[in-house]
Amino acid sequence: MSDPLVALTLLAVLIGLLALGVWVAFALIAVALIAIVFFSNAPVGLVLATTLWGHSHSWALAALPLFILMGEILLRSRLSQDMFSGIAPWIGRFPGRLLHVNILGCAIFAAVSGSSAATAATIGRMSVPELKARGYPEIMILGTLAGSATLGLLIPPSIILIVYGVATEQSIARLFVAGILPGIMLVLLFAAYVAGYAWMRPLSIPAEPAHNWREKISASRRLIPVALLIAGVIGSIYTGIASPTDAAALGVVLSVILAFATGGFSWVKLGEALMSATRTSAMIAFILVAAAFLSIAMGFTGLPRNLAAWIGSLGLSQGALLAALTIFFIALGCFLDGISVVVLTTSIIMPMVSAAGIDPLWFGIYLVIVVEMSQITPPVGFNLFVIQGLTGIDILRVAKAALPFFFLLVLGVILITLFPAIVTWLPGLMGR
Repeated sequence: MSDPLVALTLLAVLIGLLALGVWVAFALIAVALIAIVFFSNAPVGLVLATTLWGHSHSWALAALPLFILMGEILLRSRLSQDMFSGIAPWIGRFPGRLLHVNILGCAIFAAVSGSSAATAATIGRMSVPELKARGYPEIMILGTLAGSATLGLLIPPSIILIVYGVATEQSIARLFVAGILPGIMLVLLFAAYVAGYAWMRPLSIPAEPAHNWREKISASRRLIPVALLIAGVIGSIYTGIASPTDAAALGVVLSVILAFATGGFSWVKLGEALMSATRTSAMIAFILVAAAFLSIAMGFTGLPRNLAAWIGSLGLSQGALLAALTIFFIALGCFLDGISVVVLTTSIIMPMVSAAGIDPLWFGIYLVIVVEMSQITPPVGFNLFVIQGLTGIDILRVAKAALPFFFLLVLGVILITLFPAIVTWLPGLMGR
């Protein structure tokens, strides 16, 4: 059977299993077994055993459950309320006023949670009732929350960057640092859009009371705990004091201390956080191990190598290849969550990316931003589901509100493509 037919057969099996509701990990293992048994001569039992064992005790992967646990602890603490109280006095006079709380709140919480869904749930629970009560337009409340919550995938510590780093054997520390400037860029793009909306529709934005400097500084004290947590986690990685795994352990310790110190946290909630983090971590780890088995199986069939050679023979420019991949990832993200998109595609995509001369570090950030788009596109936009659950608003209305932020993410991809130093500059400084 020719390579295209083999690829189409395996793809059809995978899509069919996913459409039937089979767990992603089981679907990946099933496709890998079919690939080895029917399209290679490899000993299937030996390959399965060695792959599952070899990829289930990665030290780099240990950071994943720790960062998830840190986010679950903070999700149950008073951190979000303190963030709102600390940020609001400073931005009450900006164009768009308290709509910027969603953007800045999501950016700050993304820097301590690593999860897009957790960011949307935490900030949304705090900001949506407050902004509605003050009379802000619903479309902007929902849009800023849905769009800005995607920053949880990019701003370190990012769970999906850990998954990408493990799957592609890239430095997780360098990936974390590479996500900082693109994250700031997206925050500025979102804030500029809100300001533009406010200038065009000034009557839709309610007035806010003025705060003097004394009140602003007093409110800022509520931001000290989260600032210390961000500095402890990200600062220790950037300076080289700690590895991402060590920094994750430090983050868990600091988050527990902060959660108890700020009040509203208990040992019962800590137990809930542990159980939730365990379930999430087990699910992701299972998918990663299954994806590793699929990657090995694809190697035995020779498909990735032949596909990379075929792509190379087409003579596509890097821009043309990235444009095609962007459309492919957006389409795939309409039906799968971000982590599944990464683990499903890296074994196939990375050979052609390497053949095209694209920096895999830069490609990781590009991939995460494209996956961010899938978080706010129906039918499987996780942020849309989270916000629908919080507000009870129809998911199509939420998706419509998030549409401008989808295009801002597209603009972000264009900017890092035109100016790759946005991604590579800070990691480059780490090597000096």
